[in-house]
Amino acid sequence: MKYLIDTQILIWTLVLPNNVFNKVLAILKNNQILVSQISLFEIAIKQKVGKLPELSIAIEQLVQLIKKDGFTILNLKDEHINAYHSIPLLADHRDPFDRLLLATSLFEQIPLISADEKFKMYSSIIPLIENA
Repeated sequence: MKYLIDTQILIWTLVLPNNVFNKVLAILKNNQILVSQISLFEIAIKQKVGKLPELSIAIEQLVQLIKKDGFTILNLKDEHINAYHSIPLLADHRDPFDRLLLATSLFEQIPLISADEKFKMYSSIIPLIENA
């Protein structure tokens, strides 16, 4: 089965694997895991502004590591951006990276694995696997 992981789960698998619960680890090891290019873009921005000191490798190296770990990079598609309009704009969750990951999950019709509590607000339209 295919799953999309959010940026936090990706970061944790790389630098803080103890933060990933056994249920999620089992999914990551036994399924096709997709990493959106949006997560790479978000990481690049956070690195540039100093918000990810624990993940200091270049994006090119990160892509190689993701592939080495058996994950697949999911290219951003026009359809993902179009599906963005189907994600409710909630007052307390306007993060554009999160919303595009949700839209990607919706368009691709695959579950999203997330550590973000706010993703629960979308569980009626997105199949969500929580890191809990």
